[in-house]
Amino acid sequence: MSDEENYDEYGGNDDYNEEGGDDYYAEPEEEAYEEDPPEEQYYEEPEPEAEPEQEEDYEEGGEEGEVHPYNDYGEQESHRFGNYDENYGQESNEYNNDYSYNNSYNQDNDETYGQGYMARNYADDEQEHSGSGGGGFNMASMFGNALGELGGGNMEGLLGKIKDIAAGGGGISNIMASGGVEDMVGNLIGNAAHKFFGINPETGRIIGAIAGNVIFNMGGKNNSLGNIGKMVLENIITGKYKRKVAPFISPTPGVPSFGLDFYTERDRCIQNKTLFEDPEFPASDSSIYFSKRPNHSIEWMRPGEIVHDPQLIVSGQSRFDVVQGALGDCWLLAAVANLTLRDELFYRVVPPDQSFTENYAGIFHFQFWRYGKWVDVVIDDRLPTRNGQLIYMHSADHQEFWSALLEKAYAKLYGSYETLKGGATSEALEDFTVCRKPSYSQRCIDADPNVTEARQSNGLVKGHAYSITALHTVHGPYGEVALLRIRNPWGNEQEWNGPWSDGSSEWYSLSEEQRHDMKVVFEHDGEFWMSFDDFIREFERMEVCNLGAEVMNEIYEMTGVAPDTSNTPSWESYALDGQWKSSFGTAGGCRNFIETFPNNPQFAMNLKPSQQTVDHDGMMTVIVAVLQKYRRELRNQGLDSLPIGIAIYEGDQYVSRKLDRHYIESHKTFAKTGTFINSREVSVRFRAPAGSQVVIPSTFEPNEDADFLIRVFANGNLQVTDLQ
Repeated sequence: MSDEENYDEYGGNDDYNEEGGDDYYAEPEEEAYEEDPPEEQYYEEPEPEAEPEQEEDYEEGGEEGEVHPYNDYGEQESHRFGNYDENYGQESNEYNNDYSYNNSYNQDNDETYGQGYMARNYADDEQEHSGSGGGGFNMASMFGNALGELGGGNMEGLLGKIKDIAAGGGGISNIMASGGVEDMVGNLIGNAAHKFFGINPETGRIIGAIAGNVIFNMGGKNNSLGNIGKMVLENIITGKYKRKVAPFISPTPGVPSFGLDFYTERDRCIQNKTLFEDPEFPASDSSIYFSKRPNHSIEWMRPGEIVHDPQLIVSGQSRFDVVQGALGDCWLLAAVANLTLRDELFYRVVPPDQSFTENYAGIFHFQFWRYGKWVDVVIDDRLPTRNGQLIYMHSADHQEFWSALLEKAYAKLYGSYETLKGGATSEALEDFTVCRKPSYSQRCIDADPNVTEARQSNGLVKGHAYSITALHTVHGPYGEVALLRIRNPWGNEQEWNGPWSDGSSEWYSLSEEQRHDMKVVFEHDGEFWMSFDDFIREFERMEVCNLGAEVMNEIYEMTGVAPDTSNTPSWESYALDGQWKSSFGTAGGCRNFIETFPNNPQFAMNLKPSQQTVDHDGMMTVIVAVLQKYRRELRNQGLDSLPIGIAIYEGDQYVSRKLDRHYIESHKTFAKTGTFINSREVSVRFRAPAGSQVVIPSTFEPNEDADFLIRVFANGNLQVTDLQ
């Protein structure tokens, strides 16, 4: 039940077997979704203290942030209990790291390579992180950091803020959903309807559009857009808003890229009266798999061939439009479900200027952030089916197809549907929003060696990704309690059955009006409520997506609604590309390989607090993130993410060249990730005074080649340069 490195997970076969026969909404079988995950690996390296270093320890264990008592073959996987490595019988300091800034700049610890629970992926933070007797985890500290933007610096403050929001009607769903932006856009539409030139503000229909569904005799109905969708569509049609996007370049060797432009291709198809067929992602087996042929034959069909009147969006997008099919990509679905909660974010990924009626030509496009830039992924609408039914992601409404088409575009982005098997929800959230991802972990469930099934008696599924879709505080039978609304992307009866579950006795303590205001529904739809305390007990990891200033600026361009930044601290950011390349001598490996470690790419950060810096003690909060590129795309070549980490050293006042071996051996790290992990992205968050820092990202082993993107965020003045 983890979202971090949430590799799905259990019971799945390597092939794409659809379960449930001819019943389109049959109960999902585990085999249809989960797979034995690719192993997630952790490495730790010893911190130098001008003394001989100790050799690395090596251990393997379960998936990061997940509970994996057994693998698919019933073989027990290793796990870590406390600080003891049961594979090798050696003590480890993985959970004993104190990251107190003014204490010791990260104590020297012998680090181990492991695949168990992840140690903190950041160094210092606004709050002290103490080991508390063997590395105990402080949930209040996690929420204080993760949800600090809600106004709570500690657990009490956070719950107080939750109470205030809930008293205003709607709980934290007011923040998760579009809320105020939706209201402001609605007022704009109502007050300026006569100024709309591209669309009818009442219906959202495009003025002067060609009825493509009539030309191609494919049926179809118009989109049902909310106010934000209408405003974004108006600004696109009239040219007020046009995102700078790059054309898609295929990651698959041997597959040509044509630099497809959605509007050019759509106009060409309408003029020639031909339905678009994507030359970059053909309706063939190569788009489905790269390693093993599916057991069942697949037929590619257009929505108009599956149902009579397909719609892209029916009654606005909803989290219930996201139902998992016969593919182990629940990590992706969890992110997509959350995307539907914010219209202004949803329409950045799913442009509203496309439908199955207006200007329809069998062509659609979706926009994703890819390694530093937005990419427009153009696809045709031929979808994989079996017996006339969609076999992958689909909507609970037979007529709706935006989610199935989005999944296809995402599969194209990475090479095939099979490349989407197993992943981290944070990857998709980042690809949808360019979010800054803080990383938090907790160790709250010990692996039960007697449990061999993914499904638990309490209704939850181990190793599975869920979405938090709302949060309320209520007065229950035992006093005030915080409730979370959580959704399983399977979209069926596999739900939590403990306190506050569907139909449980706790709900009788609330009035019917309260339940109505909270939109409480008891259905077998995968969505349920549970108390905050039970959430802490049952779930191992929560990820929060922090939206940057560039996102809010683009929302203003899309909708015309300016965000309120009066109480928002100013953040500056830099993004630079880099390479670990053995032939260039820049793949030096981690600090263990001291002779080559200084050869890694190095980046100088110059920090200077500004008047808007919220840390009024002269310190700044800094986040450094390193994202390795193209690793998912390389799965068809037998490659995957490398274990990577970050080390940061305090530099001289004016750093102009790389730090050498002597400097590194005689100085402790100022901050570091602590573990090397084969995740797409790792990050470190710390506080620092004005001055210079040097960032050294590296792979664990030397001579491992990879491209990467380094991003630096600071709540003050920031400059980043590539040192030579």
